[in-house]
Amino acid sequence: MEVPFMDLKRQYENIKEEIDDAIQQTIDSCAFVSGKMVQRFEENFARYCGLKYAVCVSNGTSALYAALKALDIGKGDGVVTVPFTFIATVEAIRMTGARPLFVDIDRESYNMSTTALNRYIEDSCSWDGVRKVLIDKKNNVLIRAIIPVHLYGQMCDMEPIMKIARKYNLCVLEDAAQAHGASYKNRKAGSIGDLGCFSFYPSKNLGAFGQGGAVVTNDDKLAGQVRMIIDHGQKARYQHIIEGWNFKMDGFQAAVLNVKLKYLDEWNEARRTKAGLYSVLLKEVPDVQLPSELSDRNHIYHQYVIHTDDREGLQGYLRDHGVGSSIHYPIPVYLQSAYEHLGYKKGDFPTAENCASGVLSLPMFPELTQEEIEYVCRKVKDWRNRKS
Repeated sequence: MEVPFMDLKRQYENIKEEIDDAIQQTIDSCAFVSGKMVQRFEENFARYCGLKYAVCVSNGTSALYAALKALDIGKGDGVVTVPFTFIATVEAIRMTGARPLFVDIDRESYNMSTTALNRYIEDSCSWDGVRKVLIDKKNNVLIRAIIPVHLYGQMCDMEPIMKIARKYNLCVLEDAAQAHGASYKNRKAGSIGDLGCFSFYPSKNLGAFGQGGAVVTNDDKLAGQVRMIIDHGQKARYQHIIEGWNFKMDGFQAAVLNVKLKYLDEWNEARRTKAGLYSVLLKEVPDVQLPSELSDRNHIYHQYVIHTDDREGLQGYLRDHGVGSSIHYPIPVYLQSAYEHLGYKKGDFPTAENCASGVLSLPMFPELTQEEIEYVCRKVKDWRNRKS
């Protein structure tokens, strides 16, 4: 049997008529950039997230960058985030001129460790009570914001993160690029921090037919700033209030997303069902650690990620037997050549390094069949038995 890691065509075939009609409507209306298709999706997605505003942008990276710029973060500032994430999180920080400051992750959830965050503040920072600013003593930067990354579809422990942020006068920007529809204590991803950022890359739980992203917020001023930043700094046509960029979403992506948004909860529930089947079938396989779903969260399994000490061996065995898999992510950001200049070294964040060396994503998409999952699990068990 061949089991693909992902199959976007199956999803399209299920909603082909609706998608094709939405694309034709975009052509007929000539709403190719921004326009009514984008406006409609902004309204629908904001409502879905339980917020007042969603501003559509060109991709997830530009969402992060525009959100940081709206918070007026730049040179001399520091932004705390995690080392175990897609590089876009850190790229956006660096694009503003700010410095990324890392704290380790929690082994159980793969997300920001609130214990590590507290330890970093206590050991590496000082509080200026007069200016009400937190200072990273080693790097001599003002810490302005925290970016928790909701990795693999499960949200971070937002309550203590928000408590820390409010105590030290910090902004919170949720990187929800992998968490469309995930929730924490009944609040949707992107709705807890000052701003939330999404990617609609085709492989996401809510994916476009190309690039796309969004910034969500309840803050009138921040929403207005983001909207100006992504449209050349314009408040009105040819009235450029600030220096901006061209990060607008095209109408075709919004048209596709408007169709898909109606099915998002259904697709997420299908992912949860398939993740449950994986977890039952792989429950007692030695040297295979399964993902954890924490009790106060709704995990939407953007990825179903296991951990093993012999990842290369397992991935190779699965590949030889027709099973696709992927690694998210094999190298922590601070060990990438692009960020050697930040001065971090191997061993600085041991949990992130341990996860990076052993994680493996198994096939996961809403249309995956029970037969395919059972086959994947048999092959995982066969691999383990051959090692015994």
